[in-house]
Amino acid sequence: MAIKHKNRETSSTLSFRPEPRDVVLRWLALAAVTFLWLAGGANSALGEPSTRPEPFSFLQKQLVEDGFDRHLIEGIYARPEATFDPKGIADYFSHREATLDYDQFLTPSSIDQAMAYFRRHRGTLKETEKRYGVEGEVITAILLVESRLGTFIGKRRVLNTLSSLAALGDAAKRDMLWDGHVKDKAQETQEIRNRFDRWALRKSDWAYRQLKAYLTYVQAQDIDPFSLRGSYAGALGFAQFVPSSILTFGRDGNKDGQVNLYEHMDAIESVANYLNEHGWKQGQNRDESLRVLLRYNHSTYYAETILKVADRLTKPGPR
Repeated sequence: MAIKHKNRETSSTLSFRPEPRDVVLRWLALAAVTFLWLAGGANSALGEPSTRPEPFSFLQKQLVEDGFDRHLIEGIYARPEATFDPKGIADYFSHREATLDYDQFLTPSSIDQAMAYFRRHRGTLKETEKRYGVEGEVITAILLVESRLGTFIGKRRVLNTLSSLAALGDAAKRDMLWDGHVKDKAQETQEIRNRFDRWALRKSDWAYRQLKAYLTYVQAQDIDPFSLRGSYAGALGFAQFVPSSILTFGRDGNKDGQVNLYEHMDAIESVANYLNEHGWKQGQNRDESLRVLLRYNHSTYYAETILKVADRLTKPGPR
């Protein structure tokens, strides 16, 4: 999903600026989690310092300079789960929007799945529509396309994906990735190599910003940073938000005290809040709807598919 963003507080928002008492409790919980991460010095399963080449040493230095606790960052990247993911990056580089088959979401079986989801979550969708003015059919369509209604969220550890992309600011990492994973799949010309380098540098800057947002998110929510899995682009949850969007638009829909986009109620309300904040109005015309959906994903093909699915949910009939 696209990475954008300013928010307006609502009564359902889980604030990232809690009351003083909540701050104390949150930091006590964070201290406990940090202790467990750092305890890995005595237990390799929790992160015994590794003798293997460290792919993220410069990245750790950057994060500390940007205000993250040094012991926390070192504890995270000392864990054996912290690995550079060249295959994931190579897949991301070779990805092309034109290769995506959005028509798969318009098949009778896909529409039936979406209709069943809409009926199952009708109460949440209707309540969300009243609050944000975003039709439940549109929210359902987005969840269908983004993650097959929460059944296909990606298998890669989000922390490793974002860390690996951010590490491409290092020329040695780019050379290693090109020589070992990209050039054999691409036409080996100087033009393609130059395009790869430009892409890698652009993605490195983007991923570093998202990595900082991700670390902020998991600390605020007391989540193990290695526990969340997502796409090759670092998007996560049923709505496939990137971390900066979770910080800005994420909502605690089920009121359990945590913004968790792997929960349907949280995902539904977060999607509605995102669209609402980007100008969605109930009853708007098709062109206005397309304009807002293009903020969620820059593909016109994607936006048109969302509206087609929503239309079929609104007006079910023979297919």
